[in-house]
Amino acid sequence: MKMYGKSVMVEDQQKALAFYTETLGFKIKHNIPLGEHYWITLVSEEEPEGTELLLEPNEYPKARALQEALMEDGIPWTAFSVDDIDAEVAELEAKGVRFTQPPMKAGDATMAVFDDTCGNLIQIVELHT
Repeated sequence: MKMYGKSVMVEDQQKALAFYTETLGFKIKHNIPLGEHYWITLVSEEEPEGTELLLEPNEYPKARALQEALMEDGIPWTAFSVDDIDAEVAELEAKGVRFTQPPMKAGDATMAVFDDTCGNLIQIVELHT
């Protein structure tokens, strides 16, 4: 068994699609209309056949409540790995991304957290091995 995808709930799929592609640099793998919503999956340019990120509409009330609670408590919805966290943070800040936690070391990792503008906090992690 392999991991196929990781989901992130978003308030607006089109806004999220723009942020995750134009700002973060992910590439569209699937963008299939399904009524009023879409099945949107994105992949890393570095791993086009890797795990897909699903931009899920936050229409389910309990999922929306979880998303709001995580945001309110400052807890990231998910995490992405980066090779050079300082360079990544500088690049994203230059694009207007707001970090809620600057890079901090924690054991064998350095992590930072940003607001995805779509209702989530996202953590980026550089592992030191």
